[in-house]
Amino acid sequence: MRRVFALLAALVLIPVATATPALAYEPVNIVHTEHVKAGPYGLTVGFSTWPLRAMQSLDFTFIPDGGIEDKTGTFMRTGPSGSHTRALPMARHPRKRDVWGLDVFALQVEGNWKFDFTIDGPQGHGAGALTNLQVLPQPGPPLALSWAVCSIPFVALIGFLIVVWRRGKVRQLAVA
Repeated sequence: MRRVFALLAALVLIPVATATPALAYEPVNIVHTEHVKAGPYGLTVGFSTWPLRAMQSLDFTFIPDGGIEDKTGTFMRTGPSGSHTRALPMARHPRKRDVWGLDVFALQVEGNWKFDFTIDGPQGHGAGALTNLQVLPQPGPPLALSWAVCSIPFVALIGFLIVVWRRGKVRQLAVA
């Protein structure tokens, strides 16, 4: 009984003890920043990938001068076609809790984007914009081609299952 208990404890504790570093969140690496003046506030916009490409996930960070503790803000995106999102409240970045940000976010189309910011804090209300944010075309082959190539194994599997199923039906009829 002791041996079984020791074996079970080892099977549970060894993976947990060795997996803890692997369970940690990957840090947010900012490789490029842009500075925006939002009224009396300076705002540093950070990007985890540069240059930006359409449909490529990345992290955005929004860091006001002096930190976020006594400030609130909103963020709005305007795409190349002129369509824009409603103003969303700034929220803490899920993996970098001391700044505002977006985690694993992608801009869907290429072209010039605009980010509008408003910040309210001890120095009053401020508004600013990051304009002419160039987003390059999507990396890799066109999306339709990627989906077509990726679906080949699935279609082949379905074809294989149909052939096997029909051959099984023919054999059942011959036996009966």
